Amino acid sequence: MPKNSKVTQREHSSEHVTESVADLLAHQEPVDYKRSVLNVTGEAWDKQKEGDEELDAENRPAWNSKLQYILAQIGYSVGLGNVWRFPYLCQKNGGGAYLVPYLVLLIIIGLPLFFLELAVGQRIRRGSIGVWNYICPRLGGIGYASCLVCFFVGLYYNVIIGWSIFYFFKSFQYPLPWSDCPIVKNGSVAVVETECERSSATTYFWYRETLDISNSISESGGLNWKMTLCLLVAWSLVGLAMIKGIQSSGKVMYFSSLFPYLVLVCFLVRGLLLRGAVDGIMHMFTPKLDKMLDPQVWREAATQVFFALGLGFGGVIAFSSYNKQDNNCHFDATLVSFINFFTSVLATLVVFAVLGFKANIMNEKCVVENAEKILGYLNTNVLSHDLIPPHVNFSHLTAKDYNEMYRVIMTVKEGHFKELGLDACLLEDELNKSVQGTGLAFIAFTEAMTHFPASPFWSVMFFLMLINLGLGSMIGTMSGITTPIIDTFKVRKEVFTVGCCIFAFVVGLIFVQRSGNYFVTMFDDYSATLPLTVVVILENIAVAWIYGTKKFMQELTEMLGFRPYQFYYYAWKYVSPICMAVLMTASIIQLGVSPPGYSAWIREEAAEKFLFYPTWAMAILISLIILASLPLPLVFILRQFHLVSDGSNALSVTYKKGRMMKDISNLEDNDETRFILSKVPSETPSPMPTHRSYLGPGSNSPMEMSSAPNGRYGSGYLLASTPESEL
Repeated sequence: MPKNSKVTQREHSSEHVTESVADLLAHQEPVDYKRSVLNVTGEAWDKQKEGDEELDAENRPAWNSKLQYILAQIGYSVGLGNVWRFPYLCQKNGGGAYLVPYLVLLIIIGLPLFFLELAVGQRIRRGSIGVWNYICPRLGGIGYASCLVCFFVGLYYNVIIGWSIFYFFKSFQYPLPWSDCPIVKNGSVAVVETECERSSATTYFWYRETLDISNSISESGGLNWKMTLCLLVAWSLVGLAMIKGIQSSGKVMYFSSLFPYLVLVCFLVRGLLLRGAVDGIMHMFTPKLDKMLDPQVWREAATQVFFALGLGFGGVIAFSSYNKQDNNCHFDATLVSFINFFTSVLATLVVFAVLGFKANIMNEKCVVENAEKILGYLNTNVLSHDLIPPHVNFSHLTAKDYNEMYRVIMTVKEGHFKELGLDACLLEDELNKSVQGTGLAFIAFTEAMTHFPASPFWSVMFFLMLINLGLGSMIGTMSGITTPIIDTFKVRKEVFTVGCCIFAFVVGLIFVQRSGNYFVTMFDDYSATLPLTVVVILENIAVAWIYGTKKFMQELTEMLGFRPYQFYYYAWKYVSPICMAVLMTASIIQLGVSPPGYSAWIREEAAEKFLFYPTWAMAILISLIILASLPLPLVFILRQFHLVSDGSNALSVTYKKGRMMKDISNLEDNDETRFILSKVPSETPSPMPTHRSYLGPGSNSPMEMSSAPNGRYGSGYLLASTPESEL
């Protein structure tokens, strides 16, 4: 409230405030400030509701320890993207050079916005809906949009956990079922499955044995019952982890957050001992500096930073809302952000070490196959023996010897070289093959593991790691739904959690039909990117420009016990909104330039083929974006034109344990007297000397203004004994 307002002037004067709220409301007996709840909105007093509010305000669940909370935030932010998205972007966008734009954007966008979400959640102690209703009721749609995006992401994210569960149970056999192509009988003759022979054993197992995928999104093909059962198991795990709130999910985090690091370290040690691992790591860290000038690299780095920290989903706010008021959330933001970064680097080291090993295996296979072709040409006199260097031994042919022989033949047979069908077999070409997402986890990595000694053990460890990474992120995503809904609508936690999981499983059946992988791609590409970017921009604007950066910094100073760096002031007010606006614009342009489509697996060709989405799929795609963004303008319009109450017209005074809290949102300076004393300033009642001023228990100081997360959207009065910024 402005310092020159009438109410503030009255508060800081030396005279007793005889027309205080307590004077106006008290009639016969002094107020029992510890227990009494006075409601002057004209609504009937509801004892049960009062009890619920007190329980919510004073007995909100809390983390058992700081370690549990940090592990929860790490488990949420460190997910599957760190393992299969970041290494791909690193490989695609200049190797070690990509780390520079990523780290710069992490500092100027990721860290400030992550700190902002942690701070508002901890200060207001509500989920995303309550937080943004408190800060700016007209932008209250931010919380509802976050819930919808969390729901969309949770639908397909849990399908990926289901796939990992399937591979996990399939790993308990030797040899691994994706090691070799299956043999089928054609009459009395046993032949290799054609689709597998034309692709690879791991590719065949993924597309045919696991997904039994159809040729296009238009061909449903019915439910894949193996994947349906795995999806049911996945949602059961999430439901069990979430059913008791943070009391149950917090305990799960001890394992789901720490186990992936154990596996990554084990894989790194094992990977470094593999032949060719150093080639992969050197390829990763070899910087291509020209890539740093490419705007596309910076756009992809910003998008990865944005999603790696889980900004806008509401999970960060939900977790921090269970913290104590004096928790150092600035330290938490810095710690989690850089742990996330170093986890991505660790995962990239593991991936490139294993892919370096795989590249060497594939390169040796290429050399053997092409050497056999050359021997055939030598035996049929297509090639002369004089073309073969004398030191070359076909029994122990190295990649170096083959490359020398290849260059000689290409030079001599320049006019007819293409007809020979020889491949260069360069290790660099194998390392440059960009693989991401499911292609990395379920095809490239599984193929590499088939060459490991004790391959079933490593396969079990790898997919158990993926399950835990996914589960940690799913708990945070589901908290982004359950916490704000339970806070806002006071539904029973257990009932809502179970109902939400059942509903999500039923809707998620679309992802486990034979064309389900194409819907996963659609949701992954379009359901979250644009809506979340808009959500985070509005979050930033709500705090920095509507609530006020100076006010927010002052309240953080009182909450934390120290003033955050001035860097955050400028980041929140100018740098982050501009960067996010540029990112949103680039995302819109990217959507317009890149035709919406997907990679379909064509069974007859045993190869992937890019297809455009049909009209009905485009309608679903556009509906996803609109539906996720719809709460933003809808809530704004409803509250701007007073079609629904935003809490600003209700006066609800609550006395609890030395605090008096009032529901007073979006008041104009000249409306303060009207709300506290009467309807309009001119109707201010005369002093009532028959009643003493209400100054709080044992206090002779005037009442101070502050903010409190009580009432509908939270602004309130506190007693002089309570710091102004305390909630």
